[in-house]
Amino acid sequence: MENLKFLDYLTSLLKGLYDWAVSQLPAILVLILITFIVLRLSKFLIKRLKRIIIKRLEDKEEPKSVESAKRIETLLNILKGIINITIWTIFIIILLSKLGLNIGPILAGAGIVGLAVGFGAQELVRDFISGFFMLLENQIRKGDVAIINGTGGLVENVKLRTVTLRDLSGTTHIFQNGKINSLSNMTKEWSAMVFDIGVAYKEDTDQVTKIIQAVGEEMLNDPEYKDKILEPLEIFGVDKFADSAVIIKARFKTAPIMQWTVGREYLRRLKKAFDHEGIEIPFPHTTLYWGENANSLDINVPEKLAKSG
Repeated sequence: MENLKFLDYLTSLLKGLYDWAVSQLPAILVLILITFIVLRLSKFLIKRLKRIIIKRLEDKEEPKSVESAKRIETLLNILKGIINITIWTIFIIILLSKLGLNIGPILAGAGIVGLAVGFGAQELVRDFISGFFMLLENQIRKGDVAIINGTGGLVENVKLRTVTLRDLSGTTHIFQNGKINSLSNMTKEWSAMVFDIGVAYKEDTDQVTKIIQAVGEEMLNDPEYKDKILEPLEIFGVDKFADSAVIIKARFKTAPIMQWTVGREYLRRLKKAFDHEGIEIPFPHTTLYWGENANSLDINVPEKLAKSG
């Protein structure tokens, strides 16, 4: 009797497996095949997209195409990971339903957990989204000099969640991407050094402009600096009348991050040229006039003060 019950149980089990295999196994095999095809297709499309973007960068002859290619590869790897996670999640959910499991409670539980995690990780998600678009739009790169939220320095690292900045004193500043309110890149594609050159009111501004132009041409023809300077010196002319000086504004357009090197050398040469030509660079000073005769300078002020005392 027990043997007959066991045989009946085994027969019903095999019949159930056969019915399940006939009704569900083809769908599961098709699901596996479709998942495999979609994964391969997404991988092919991402590689194809990468080649197209890099080819366009090369056609445009962008100066830092290698860095741009690395940035594009990083973004595409992130996109690939998101697509793979989505595909595998859909595959597992459908597979569990085909195996006869009730996925309703699983989805409800996952939704509650996801909601809780979402509330707890709002800043983290915001940081990642901001970092993704920062990389996508190529706002800053490693090696740039930038001002972030009022703090300036060299960009040492750009990640999906944070940006690391080191200022001139060596202090490291770490900013969450989601909390960056203002970002100024001082070395994107090209840089510039702006000069506010002050000379005394008695000087001939036309002559001063010629000296400024000559020093600029001298630097432009210098083998050490000509590759750092992109365009000849621009002289905008007299910019304003300050308290003790006439301000002449000029600008050098330089290669990225070279503006300070070029600017310091230019100012050094300009000072020597002004000294050679007798051009006065004014500095703050005070002149004392004694008595009611304001037309002459009294150089014996200390002696008169002593007598009056």
